[in-house]
Amino acid sequence: MFDIDNAMETPLATDALEEVIMGLIINAGQARSLAYAALKQAKLGDCAAARTMMEQSRMALNEAHRVQTKLIEDDQGEGRINVSLVLVHAQDHLMNAMLARELVTELIDVHEILNK
Repeated sequence: MFDIDNAMETPLATDALEEVIMGLIINAGQARSLAYAALKQAKLGDCAAARTMMEQSRMALNEAHRVQTKLIEDDQGEGRINVSLVLVHAQDHLMNAMLARELVTELIDVHEILNK
């Protein structure tokens, strides 16, 4: 299995960078999927399950954000990280996951109020 921490300790070769980027996409996608699954649970009236799923979503998002932060640190604003279409795609996934989590959190709150 790919060890992101070891890969991120040294300047990234193209293959390692692609694996890191795929990890970013996977974690961001997982965070988004869990957020929407949580919303479904809230709509069914199970806000406790929804909150549990949102915590899982938060953990996946934190991992994706950790990778993004490391990439930014390694780049140091000097173009050290090659920007590719797949990296842009990963950033899109991350931002969409962040937005989905924010909105779903609010919607779960609304469902919780309506279910009382």
